[in-house]
Amino acid sequence: MELPSNTIIAVADGEKLSLFQNKGDAANVKLTAMASAEVDSSKISSGARHASSSANPDDSQQNEDGFSIGVADMLNKQVLDGKIKSLVIIAAPRTLGEMRKSYHKSLTAILIGELDKDLTGHSVQDIEKALAAA
Repeated sequence: MELPSNTIIAVADGEKLSLFQNKGDAANVKLTAMASAEVDSSKISSGARHASSSANPDDSQQNEDGFSIGVADMLNKQVLDGKIKSLVIIAAPRTLGEMRKSYHKSLTAILIGELDKDLTGHSVQDIEKALAAA
């Protein structure tokens, strides 16, 4: 995957978000970590229940889905504010699915690509390798 200079790479799962910026060019990707942004994880997917029941006892899944939606909302806001001009999202498959439901059309317009892999907690080199292979 070719990443223009200054492309933002968001690496997420249901609990963590890491942001990186390509300080290199399209041919020589050089990711640098960015300050983490505030994520509102209080959102609950429209398909999720607000309360646990015996049929759905897994509150942690709702929390992860809420975090995923919060990440998408934060990225939408940064795109709309003009802070992100090009974006790649790397997320665990379920997280990516939840995030996609909340993409704003402006985010979709600047989205270069997505990788459905859980790379949170991996080294910058691992992330760069995954991007190069995509």
